[in-house]
Amino acid sequence: MGLSGGQCRLLTQMLLLTALQSGTSLEHISYVPRLSNATLGGKLTQSTFTLEQPRGQFNHLKFSNSDAIWLVVAHSTAIQDFTAPQRLEDIPAPADLPTEGYYLTIRANPILYLDTKASNQLQLLRVGNNTLCSPNTKGCNYPLPGPGPYRVKFLVMSDNKGPLAETEWSNEVHLPQAQTLQAAPGPQTPGTVVLIAFLSVMLAVLLSALLVLLIYTCSNTCRSTSISGPEEAVDVRKYSTHHMFSPPAVGDS
Repeated sequence: MGLSGGQCRLLTQMLLLTALQSGTSLEHISYVPRLSNATLGGKLTQSTFTLEQPRGQFNHLKFSNSDAIWLVVAHSTAIQDFTAPQRLEDIPAPADLPTEGYYLTIRANPILYLDTKASNQLQLLRVGNNTLCSPNTKGCNYPLPGPGPYRVKFLVMSDNKGPLAETEWSNEVHLPQAQTLQAAPGPQTPGTVVLIAFLSVMLAVLLSALLVLLIYTCSNTCRSTSISGPEEAVDVRKYSTHHMFSPPAVGDS
C-alpha cells in the first residue's frame, strides 16, 4: 500500500525535525559539580562559594582551540526553564540574573581541566571572587547578589557551533546571611519595667553625685592661693650669735 502525498510530506517533515534535533542536541556529561572538600576558611561567604575543578571530565570530547568551558550560575528555581545560549552574543551577564535567571562566568580553555596527576596545588574555582569587573560585563565573575539558593553546571560552547556539551546541575548552594541583633520577642512584664526604671534612677543619681564631687573639687582648687607671689620680695635677714661665732684663724693680724 503506497503513501499519499500528504503522508509523504508529513514523514519528510518528521525526518527533517529529527535530523535537526539530533544535530543541535547537547552531549550529556554525567558529572555533578560539587563544593570543595578542602579544609579552607571562607569556602562559603555571603557572596562567594568554592567549587572543585572538573578535572578529567571533558577528556573524551574533541575540542578546538577556540572552544570554551563556561560555568552556568542559576537560581535554583530557574533551571527548569534553562536553555543554553546558541551564540556568544546571547550570553547573559551577572546583572541579568534577576531577569534571565542565570548567567555564564569563569570561561576556561579545555586544557585547564585536563586529567592530570595530583599535585600540591589546590585545584579550585571560586565563584563570585572578582570585584574589579562590572556586573554588566559578560563573563565577569562578580560577587553573588544574595543568599540563593544557587545551582551551577559546566557548559561547553564553540564560537561557530554554539553549545556542544553540558554537565548535570549541582545541588543547591545556600550562602550564609549576616546575623543581626534583634530585640526579645513578646511584651515586657511589669517586673521588667520596674527593674528598668530602678536602674535608670540609680544611674541618674550616680551621675549627679559624680558631677557634684567634680564641682566641689574644682571650687576648692580655685580658692587656694600660693604663699608668696612672684611680685613679692622676700626679706631674708642674717643673724649671728655668740654660739655661732668662729674665732679668727691663726696668723690673722
